[in-house]
Amino acid sequence: MSYQLSDSTRVRFDREVAKYPADQRQSAVMACLSIVQDEQGHVSPESEVAIAEYLGMAPIAVHEVTTFYNMYNQRPVGKFKLNVCTNLPCQLRDGQTALEHVCRRLGLEEGGTTPDGRITVQKSECLGACADAPVLLVNDREMCSFMTADRLDELLDMLKKA
Repeated sequence: MSYQLSDSTRVRFDREVAKYPADQRQSAVMACLSIVQDEQGHVSPESEVAIAEYLGMAPIAVHEVTTFYNMYNQRPVGKFKLNVCTNLPCQLRDGQTALEHVCRRLGLEEGGTTPDGRITVQKSECLGACADAPVLLVNDREMCSFMTADRLDELLDMLKKA
């Protein structure tokens, strides 16, 4: 299966590449990954190859970026993606307990998506808010801090209704 860049995607890529010197096209890799994810909902292996060809870099180099950052979805995810920090500082302040609570409430394994496609839950490396632990990130944009069981329940109820 092949992934073809649309004309509109190429225009968006061109705009990002123009921000860098001509010999540093690869610097736009993160922006290009974000554009593809915005359009597809995730970054497929085929789209990684298309980005690599466009930027003139090895496909493995694009894949390394995709897999390093948890903001890039490597498979389809729910409308709401919850990244629960389970790094050591959050672990010491119930990060794993928060992840287990969310999974239990939704009837999921870590990394799973609810049957209605609404919520995906995954563990995350450090989100940079250790003092606010436990923390989670909604859709890679909204940080939620001090997530007690009650606060987690409120969030899940709100997301189910949204």
